[in-house]
Amino acid sequence: MSLLLVAHGTRKQSGVSLIGDLAATVSDAVDQPVHVAFVDVLGPTPGELLAATLDRPTVLVPAFLAHGYHVTSDIPAHVQASGHRDVTVTRALGPDPELIRVLVDRLIECGWRPGDSVILAAAGTSDPAAMRDLHTTATWLSAMVGSRVELAFAATGEPRVADAVAAARARGGRVVVASYLLSEGLFQDRLRDSGADLVTDPLGTHPRVARLITNRFVRAGVPGAITRRNGIPRGLQATFRAWNTVSAKG
Repeated sequence: MSLLLVAHGTRKQSGVSLIGDLAATVSDAVDQPVHVAFVDVLGPTPGELLAATLDRPTVLVPAFLAHGYHVTSDIPAHVQASGHRDVTVTRALGPDPELIRVLVDRLIECGWRPGDSVILAAAGTSDPAAMRDLHTTATWLSAMVGSRVELAFAATGEPRVADAVAAARARGGRVVVASYLLSEGLFQDRLRDSGADLVTDPLGTHPRVARLITNRFVRAGVPGAITRRNGIPRGLQATFRAWNTVSAKG
């Protein structure tokens, strides 16, 4: 069996290295190699790696935080073009309760305090399904921090992060941007330049992200230990169970 982790791609070497480090950590967890492909900016592409593994089943995990174009259209197109007939594509990493836990940890790490205005900053999308995923994540994070979290975007979509920061600043108090990005890159730079008092680091280096990817592989039939630990308050557990039930059916 071949294992493939597919990410977006970035010109920043630190972002490329992060995806490689995630793959290496997951490889250790499942005791077999996890290969990396990118859908944009650099290669190898998913299609290239799939074409090289036609002789064995492949499990592909999309390292994306919502079900946007790359997950629903781009990756399936790569699979079809490769000619590979035995590819299992798991659902994307988000939305997922584990990522909410990562976001909360990142907020605490950067110095967030209850009462701060929190803006969830995503790359952005024009895909309605991905937009629903992002609003779901903002709603779950709101429940965790105890106040409304506004969604804003570094690229596609409104409001832009800098505009959301300015609006929150006008209402008074500190403004914290919670990065809903997997790795360093141009979009994370935009968050740091948004004028917020605090900006969290990207999600990818948090150990729970590697656990989530491992979980995706294991649920697709790859041998290994499910290491997921949500640590979610009791009041949200029913909501998350309902989400997982719906996702499993989809």
